Amino acid sequence: MRPIRVIAPEGTIVNARPPAAVAGGNVETSQRIVDTLLRALARAVPKRIPAASQGTMNNLTLGGADPRRGGAAFAYYETIAGGLGARPGKDGISGIHTHMTNSLNSPVEVLEHTYPVRVRRYALRSGSGGAGRWKGGDGVVREIELLTETQVGLLGDRHRLGPYGLAGGRAGAKGKNTLVACGRAQRVPSKCSFYAPAGAVVRVETPGGGGWGKPRSPRKRVGN
Repeated sequence: MRPIRVIAPEGTIVNARPPAAVAGGNVETSQRIVDTLLRALARAVPKRIPAASQGTMNNLTLGGADPRRGGAAFAYYETIAGGLGARPGKDGISGIHTHMTNSLNSPVEVLEHTYPVRVRRYALRSGSGGAGRWKGGDGVVREIELLTETQVGLLGDRHRLGPYGLAGGRAGAKGKNTLVACGRAQRVPSKCSFYAPAGAVVRVETPGGGGWGKPRSPRKRVGN
């Protein structure tokens, strides 16, 4: 660490002063700082630095009144895993918490028993990892059906630009949020809060990791 000096002037995003808004600093901003630092270090030691991981924590919050418990208030918060960036000599890992996020995975059975929700889908997001000599890890698809009117909060990133690849590797897939309500599916922003009716489904598709190295060209077939 001796060659590294941290410069964080007051009033910047990494050293905010009142009355600046700081929501999401410990989650989303910290993830983007990691992306920035690793990409800078890749210029100095390119064969030791991985491509970008998902770059977000995909924060999901749910709250409301639970009809199964006489209208008692409930609140739930989780961060959702994504793809790890590929490394020199190794593919990325799929469906894993990366860098600044380390939340435990919520078992489906516990979630459904404790809260008025039903998990409709929980799977790897196939093909979301960036292509490369070594492929980025895939993100996750998480679909949660709300069994009562619920206030939903989403705080994520990497919905406009996917996690970068390195050394010729391709970027991972961008994140995507969808609300399915009353038979209609609509995209919702990476950062938003809204009320959803009972029966609505919230789908979170997390980013894949970036690829590392130029993708290998397919071998040419010889002969007939």
